[in-house]
Amino acid sequence: MNSYLTSTLFRKTLAALSGLFLVIFLFGHLAGNLQLIMLSGDAAQKQFNEYALFMTTNPAVKILSLLTYTSIILHTLLTLFLAFQSKSARPINYAVSSGSENSRWASRNMPLLGTIVLVFIVIHMKSFWYEMHWGDIGNDLWGNRDIYTVTIVAFRELWYTAFYVLSMVGLGFHLCHGISSAFQTIGIKTKKYLGPIEKFATMVSIIVPIAFASIPIILYLRSL
Repeated sequence: MNSYLTSTLFRKTLAALSGLFLVIFLFGHLAGNLQLIMLSGDAAQKQFNEYALFMTTNPAVKILSLLTYTSIILHTLLTLFLAFQSKSARPINYAVSSGSENSRWASRNMPLLGTIVLVFIVIHMKSFWYEMHWGDIGNDLWGNRDIYTVTIVAFRELWYTAFYVLSMVGLGFHLCHGISSAFQTIGIKTKKYLGPIEKFATMVSIIVPIAFASIPIILYLRSL
């Protein structure tokens, strides 16, 4: 048992499961963020700030948040370790691949793509998560911390909007290979389910980043 806990297979399985959990988190986070462009003016400010308050005070959400932070750290450390390990052994991402899988640009650059996503997460959390908890951002007309205005002001800057959009491109490539490989690692990507899994991975890697990227683009254009 102890040897399994320290094995490459165990590390790959943890990396796969933490990665798949983060994919689920992305859907929830996207649903919340889309409120920024579905409404405008006072209605958008009130609804988004109330949503942010709920996400930072609800006990169940707090537990999910801790699980998300743990998954990010675990996924990052494990995938970086596996990438460094692969330098002195056979190529390892989440699972061993062959054929055309190895020819994909994303599969050969997962450490780079993961680093891009990690840098984005750090800057993104500093810009919004940190400000929501400890920043001097003031309150809106309804007494809620005004993270909505912080967000709107941030995406008035072309450089930050461009940075966000380019990061979503990196996320898309990361998801495309990562989701498929994660299912292979946990043993679900069999011949029977190969087609649906590949289609699902492709769909998520396109729709989710585009949806996220549309938010800063629309907010930027509204500010012109």
